[in-house]
Amino acid sequence: MKLFYSQTSPFVRKVLMVAHERGLVSRIELSPTDVWSPETVVPTLNPLGKIPTLVTDDGMALFDSPIIAEYLDSLGTLGQPLFPTTGADRWRALRQQAIADGICDAAILRRMEGLRPENLRSSSWIERQRQAMARAVDLLEAEADQLRGLTIGTLSVVMALAYLDFRWEGDHWREGRPRLAAWFAQASDRDSVRLTQPPRG
Repeated sequence: MKLFYSQTSPFVRKVLMVAHERGLVSRIELSPTDVWSPETVVPTLNPLGKIPTLVTDDGMALFDSPIIAEYLDSLGTLGQPLFPTTGADRWRALRQQAIADGICDAAILRRMEGLRPENLRSSSWIERQRQAMARAVDLLEAEADQLRGLTIGTLSVVMALAYLDFRWEGDHWREGRPRLAAWFAQASDRDSVRLTQPPRG
């Protein structure tokens, strides 16, 4: 398998965390990718031109991190499956993944808007994304007792909160959210988290 990736993408980090948890790292060739480069081949594989994009051993290109994560989970040889298959546990895990992915979507949109020339930035757009991030983290605090075990949901929430530390440290997401902060400190003490840290600076 070949994964087109960037070390700073939270969605890439999520699929790499899945790969570590499920014993698949040695089967994945990593291809560092700048999707903004005119030389990138990603749009020929993924018409959306985004990463992560995974090319399977039989040549199928998979894209969007939830699909890649579930595909890797289906191949896993280590540990227990991360995707519950039935009932309330499945929907809880998928909902948590959606919340986490939404936090990262808003965080990236907010950052990209802030990188535009100052005279072209929309402060209302930036604030809209900030509020979406804050509401989602508030929800996770309110539902901290549902962050149980190791699933695609809890792994995704770890990824999202770590991304806030990486890109939006000044938001101080832990303030006023003691249960979520305590859960994160414990849940992020895993090799899959340590081995997928994005570069600083």
